[in-house]
Amino acid sequence: MTLDILKDRLPDYARDLKLNLSSLAAEQLLSPQQKAGSFVTAALAANHGPTTQAVVGIFGSELSAEALNGAKIAASLMAMNNIYYRFVHLVHAADYKTLPAKLRMTAMAKPGVDKVDFELWSLVVSAVNGCGMCLEAHEKVCREAGLSPEQVQAAVRIAATVHAVARTLAAEEVLATPLAQAA
Repeated sequence: MTLDILKDRLPDYARDLKLNLSSLAAEQLLSPQQKAGSFVTAALAANHGPTTQAVVGIFGSELSAEALNGAKIAASLMAMNNIYYRFVHLVHAADYKTLPAKLRMTAMAKPGVDKVDFELWSLVVSAVNGCGMCLEAHEKVCREAGLSPEQVQAAVRIAATVHAVARTLAAEEVLATPLAQAA
């Protein structure tokens, strides 16, 4: 699959998404691995099969097998962590903040890619999933590792655009399904 095929799947009203996909695919602020991994993790987090297949088909080949696995690890673990830490953050009972999570996350220690890339991809998934606590933690690590605000923003722009593409395509699928079939 190519980026043009993915863009062609979008309806005319999503012209801005098409343009954003093109500009983000050409983004130069991130390394090729950071950019491709950001696209892949955003698609995995967006949870729309056709979008995930398209994005992984386009950008997965730009990653080594280890990096693709690292992106999958980031998406998988952050899907769990974002729910847990969003709960801890949003519930005002202070005792939850002092309790250990007791969730296995050992793959984070050796994800098969540089720590900064894994942290950036974890930030991307956290942006899609809306976990403020995880966003702050991963953004801090990315900045401390030397990424600029513009680089972090580029990854989050990828997350926002891929998520919007997934939501738009999912909505179009629903709208194309007759109500009798949907029931």
